[in-house]
Amino acid sequence: METTLIILKPDTVQRQLCGRIISRFEEKGLQIVGLKMAHLKRELVEEHYAPHKGKPFYDGLIRYMTSNPVVILGLRGRNAIEVCRKLMGATFGYNAEPGTIRGDFGISKSMNLVHGSDSVESAARELGLFFQGYEVFDWTPQGLDWLYDATEELGR
Repeated sequence: METTLIILKPDTVQRQLCGRIISRFEEKGLQIVGLKMAHLKRELVEEHYAPHKGKPFYDGLIRYMTSNPVVILGLRGRNAIEVCRKLMGATFGYNAEPGTIRGDFGISKSMNLVHGSDSVESAARELGLFFQGYEVFDWTPQGLDWLYDATEELGR
């Protein structure tokens, strides 16, 4: 089971799409293990997006991510990172396939609704930036056996 970080960006919050987008993750079978709303500080956003420093879009991205509140999620599930990235769709809304979050709700190149970790290593780093250890919960949903073949996939 993987745990990944998802950020519902300022445009999602402003457009009041949080519930609809969170529902997509839950309906797929991903488990919410962390959830909070925050108005991000510049220093945190700069650390989060440090790999993009120096790129032409970096300054605008920092302004955008600190402009309004965001919703931060920790999601857990089998192959959670890959599953979330497929649900989100291509980075730019105008390129994203219908049926994906960005394909259904986005058209912008710069405001793309949602961030998701792109690797196990990134997820661990990002979860550590946005959540204290006690803010990510370890719990088992009662319906878990109905999502996975418990004997094969969960080792039960």
